[in-house]
Amino acid sequence: MCGIAGWIGPRVENPQYRAAGMSSALRHRGPDAEGTEFLDLNTGGNQLALVHRRLAIIDLNADSNQPMHIDDGRLRIIFNGEIYNYIELRQELIGLGHHFRTRSDTEVLLRAY
Repeated sequence: MCGIAGWIGPRVENPQYRAAGMSSALRHRGPDAEGTEFLDLNTGGNQLALVHRRLAIIDLNADSNQPMHIDDGRLRIIFNGEIYNYIELRQELIGLGHHFRTRSDTEVLLRAY
């Protein structure tokens, strides 16, 4: 099972250090990859931090590491779980004009939103 952490709130000094500590604490949950992303929010100086430790089960390619985002960057996701019918959902979304860059169920969830 992957590890997920993060925060939302006022900007902090050295957020990379804080996120690295969270990621390190979750290492046992996801030894295959780690990812961190920081976003400055347009809400009075607030910041969003996303931290993910990956246990790769589906699509072992590094392109499926998280946080993952839509091509234009407007949607991001960190996700732990398994979508059992993601192949069928992916085909349906392709039929609706969506394009995929991975074979992961996480990208299916992101693009289905």
